[in-house]
Amino acid sequence: MNNKKAQESYTVLTEIVLPNDTNTLGNLMGGRLLHWMDIASAISATRHCHRVVVTASVNNVSFNQPIKLGSIVTLEAKVSRAFSSSMEVFIEVYIEDTYSGKKSKCNEAIYTFVAVDQLGHPINIPELVPETDEEKKRFEGAMRRRQLSLILAGKMKAQDATELKALFA
Repeated sequence: MNNKKAQESYTVLTEIVLPNDTNTLGNLMGGRLLHWMDIASAISATRHCHRVVVTASVNNVSFNQPIKLGSIVTLEAKVSRAFSSSMEVFIEVYIEDTYSGKKSKCNEAIYTFVAVDQLGHPINIPELVPETDEEKKRFEGAMRRRQLSLILAGKMKAQDATELKALFA
C-alpha cells in the first residue's frame, strides 16, 4: 500500500452563517460548526485512503470565540496521522473579515475516522508521511493523543502507553 503525503488530504470548506444556523444571541450554534467540521474532516480522511470512512470520535473541540451571523467561515482539515485503519484529522476554523478579507483563527478540533469496507468492517489504509515541521509535530502528538484515548476507553493499560510515559521520563 502506497504511503501518502499529508498535503494530499488537505480540504477547505467555506460556509456563510445564515439566520437558521444561529442561536438567540446571533452566534453560530456549536452543533452546526461540529457538523461542518465532520464534513470537512471526512473529506480529508476519504482523500487519504480513497475508501468509505466513518467518524469514530471527536477527540477535541475548542470554541475559542463566537462566530456571528453573516460571518464567512473557512474550515481547513488535514489528516495528521494514519494508523492501521484509523486516521486523526486536525481541523482549523477561520472567520473572514468581509471588508478587509483578513482571516483569523477562531476554533479547532481533532476528529478520528476509520476506513471501512462494504460490510462496515475496518480495513487497512496507507501510512502518512509528514513533510513540514507542523505536520511532523502533529504526527508525533497523534500517537500520544491516541494512547490517551485508548486508556480512557479502557482499551489500553497505562503502563503500555510508551509515548505518554516518555513525556514523564
